[in-house]
Amino acid sequence: MSPASPLARVLRPRSIAIVGASADPRSFGGFVQGNLERAGFEGQLHLVSRSSEQINGRPCVKAIELLPEGIDLAVLAIPETGVLDAVRQLAARRCHAAVLFASGYAEAGPEGQARQQQLAQAAHEGGILLVGPNCMGFSNLADGVPVTFEPLPARERETRPGVAIVAQSGFMAANLRDALLARGVPVRTVFSTGNEANVAVEDVLADYLADPQVRLVTVYAEQLRAPKRFRALAAEARAAGKPIVLLMPGRSARAREAAQSHTGALAGDHATACAVLRREAVVVVDSLDELLDVTAILQRHPRPAAGGTAFMTGSGAMKNIALDFAEDLSLPLPTLTDDTAQQLRGMLPAYAVPENPLDYTTIGVRQPGLVGELLLTLVADRNIGNVVLAIPVGPSVAQQDKAAHIVPALARASKPAVLVLTGDDSPIEPFFHDAIQASGVALFRSADRALRALRQVGAYAEALQRAERASTAAHPALPLPGAIPANGTFAEYQGKRWLAQAGLAIPPGELATSADEAVRIARTIGYPVVLKAQASELPHKSDAGGVLVGLPDEAALRAGWERLYANVRQHRPALQLDGALVEAMGARGLELVVGAKRDADWGPVLLVGLGGIWIEALKDVRLLAPDLAEEDIVQELQRLKAAAVLRGTRGAAAVDIAAVARAVARVGAQMRADPRLQEIDINPLVAYSEGVLALDALIVAKEM
Repeated sequence: MSPASPLARVLRPRSIAIVGASADPRSFGGFVQGNLERAGFEGQLHLVSRSSEQINGRPCVKAIELLPEGIDLAVLAIPETGVLDAVRQLAARRCHAAVLFASGYAEAGPEGQARQQQLAQAAHEGGILLVGPNCMGFSNLADGVPVTFEPLPARERETRPGVAIVAQSGFMAANLRDALLARGVPVRTVFSTGNEANVAVEDVLADYLADPQVRLVTVYAEQLRAPKRFRALAAEARAAGKPIVLLMPGRSARAREAAQSHTGALAGDHATACAVLRREAVVVVDSLDELLDVTAILQRHPRPAAGGTAFMTGSGAMKNIALDFAEDLSLPLPTLTDDTAQQLRGMLPAYAVPENPLDYTTIGVRQPGLVGELLLTLVADRNIGNVVLAIPVGPSVAQQDKAAHIVPALARASKPAVLVLTGDDSPIEPFFHDAIQASGVALFRSADRALRALRQVGAYAEALQRAERASTAAHPALPLPGAIPANGTFAEYQGKRWLAQAGLAIPPGELATSADEAVRIARTIGYPVVLKAQASELPHKSDAGGVLVGLPDEAALRAGWERLYANVRQHRPALQLDGALVEAMGARGLELVVGAKRDADWGPVLLVGLGGIWIEALKDVRLLAPDLAEEDIVQELQRLKAAAVLRGTRGAAAVDIAAVARAVARVGAQMRADPRLQEIDINPLVAYSEGVLALDALIVAKEM
């Protein structure tokens, strides 16, 4: 960690005071003291206890004011009722920081929130860094400083570069620590931030990134309170080659109301945050299993190679299961290069097929060393980014062969290569288990978990490349199509005027303020025409009967004009229309939606997917960063569930995906260029075999 970091004196204190020390070894103060003594804490340890003169041979003082000045860290193992006074007294003794275990603050409702604000203010005024409240503290396993109320066993200090953990939940911090240590992953520091009255996840992350011994940071956060700072730290981590693996629950939470556009409704807060973080190459995982598994893999390979997964096994059944599961996960299993296939033919029996997944048959029984050679051959393939080897545990003799021949090959792999030992809870011999842990190879007992983890590893490798390709061009902000309305929403005709400036094709047409003017416009552009009611306060025109399509001639247009205005009057009697938009009927094509939303915390995010009536029924959309390169937008389009329709089905021609990507990129460029833009919703954007056409547009802006 950085010596200049304010947290350096917290994580590596020269002096600690336990306020609320107790002779009861099962009290919070007793647990902290026992942990520090078992860890061989080398600094000064001061005890404050009203009831004891000494504890474990260490003298106690009766009150905080009797402590020496300038203590690095105080541990407040006292009830909530005495905390505020204790913080003020510690400030008077020029204490640098305090850890507070007590609950009853922001998690306890409005009254608790008020207590926490008062506490935070007192800490700020006293110049004290406050860890917590409602936390389990931290454990610096590299320097022997376990400041937590869990009873921890004595353990050797971690000298290897490794993982640093930060979690808002104390339970999750301990769970991650124990699970990773059990897998042999070197864990250097574990930090629980609790309610974050003062010290937040971002503060701990900044300190971790400055530590040259930290290779990877594992994060559990239910709320990132400083999104812009976290994003900046993520970019710093990416540049330093230190992965951040994040589990952030909340994707199932009901999104905030967003009535103005489909984009606002579909790009909820959690989804927006994940899209932005993935742009910065944060590995946002979907489950606790993935958090542990991906950490174990990336700790060993923090800069994984791009490419798909190779799966190898000695079982045809396991090969077929892998094929099905990979398809369910949308996990690419690339075709091997001709050179790799030729090399494999020279090693495999004539009846084995040199392909991915690879079933090498039963040769591993007779030649266990050959399995390692096959694996390293797959690793060397330029199409392959990572490898799974799924084999049975086997009897003791077989485990000796695997430990002697296969584990060393996995350890030599230059790309992530994981071992799956099938058989569920079938026992692994201690010597085999020790060989695996000593090698640093990630071990799984489930092929499903291994493949899920490697999907995330592959996505991380791809995200690193995407970040390098992301657009850095500065585009001038286009003039808005008029003064921003009171509700922020431009009428469709104004929005389309803006889209045309941005380079998107729109149907020929104009705004009419009378039936005669509508007829004149129709004669110019040609029948049949579409008639649409126009007003800033009518973003969803169809709901008010404000859209008439396929008007074939002048008589139908004049009758339609009267019907349109009558429909809107019935639906919104007080609404004053700007007029009606008269447009040429667009040819049939594939209806897509392209949109953008500016989140107050995370900034802009783009959305693309099936549009028209399908957007609400299927919700088949992708969320994208606004600076994504066009080639990466094309790749995201190919990942839609309905991507097959983009490529053409049942005789229909493929659509111009490149033109769709250009439209998305132009929307993204303007969202980055003009902070006044809040939402853009183009639904539908009709895609043809050549080009695209924006049939509807909603633009929302606000003055800055």
